[in-house]
Amino acid sequence: MQEAIIIGAGPCGLSTAIELKKAGIEPLVLEKGCAVNSIYHYPLSMTFFSTPDKIEIGGIPFISSKERPSREEALKYFRTLAHLFQIPIHTHEEVIDIQQTPDGFRITSENRQGKQIYETRNVILATGYYDNPNLLQVSGEELPHVHHYFKDAHPYAHQKAVVIGGRNSAIDTALELSLAGTDVTMVYRKDAFPSSVKAWVLPQIEAAIEHGRVKMVWEAQIQEITPHEVIVDAKGQQISIPADVVFAMIGYHPNLSLLEKLGVKVDSERYVPILSDSMETSISGTYLAGVVATGFDSTKIFIENGRYHGRKIAEDLIRKRST
Repeated sequence: MQEAIIIGAGPCGLSTAIELKKAGIEPLVLEKGCAVNSIYHYPLSMTFFSTPDKIEIGGIPFISSKERPSREEALKYFRTLAHLFQIPIHTHEEVIDIQQTPDGFRITSENRQGKQIYETRNVILATGYYDNPNLLQVSGEELPHVHHYFKDAHPYAHQKAVVIGGRNSAIDTALELSLAGTDVTMVYRKDAFPSSVKAWVLPQIEAAIEHGRVKMVWEAQIQEITPHEVIVDAKGQQISIPADVVFAMIGYHPNLSLLEKLGVKVDSERYVPILSDSMETSISGTYLAGVVATGFDSTKIFIENGRYHGRKIAEDLIRKRST
């Protein structure tokens, strides 16, 4: 039987695995995609909000050639750490069920060979939220030209794009598209960009809007998406915006269905399980690590502070050993 299984091999999952190993606990990590899967799916030209020292884990310096690291540098850094600390990671293996047993938990996963069964005393959910985009809940959102992720601007050169949202991911998407020669219109429900926008990016998007490289529709609600246009209500006026492609960059949310099936108590307003100071849920032996604990407010937890959750969990497991 495993003493601890971590679900999710993102930065916070890896940080937790490292902290457990330092405490003398051998973890197993199950990951439905590749290691640091969310970072892998970031836009190709993505630059982190944080400086390298704010996202390094395991006490190993993150050396970057620039003030803020790139996606490619982060991928190399985190996979190097997994190798350095010899973290056992089963990639491309999705957990489909967790059941409580007299001795802990039975985890059922699935990979190319079929279903796998594991027994563990403790389970740590570190699945983030990037796999679960928020939806607009409007007609046409399911159309094939509507996307909730952005990878690269090149395929959309010389097309008309509508970018929905006004936070960092939406702004980055709009700027990348405009640089590729895309006709970009941003649609945002508020009357100004939020204070959480990267300080070095805000002047860029403001200049792009001022010089017409990006058109902006403020205080607008999406009404419908058709194969050729986005219909919005902007301050009571209905506007039709031509669109060959639509990027709905309105955020993401965690998936707690595995824990909810276990009976974990969840704050219905914030969509966050009730947690102890050691990140343990209402069911003994189940923990959260990283941004999965952020609920609906994705501005509260990120790599910078989520990387410390593993230490709290490791300390709690060592405490339980001695009692």
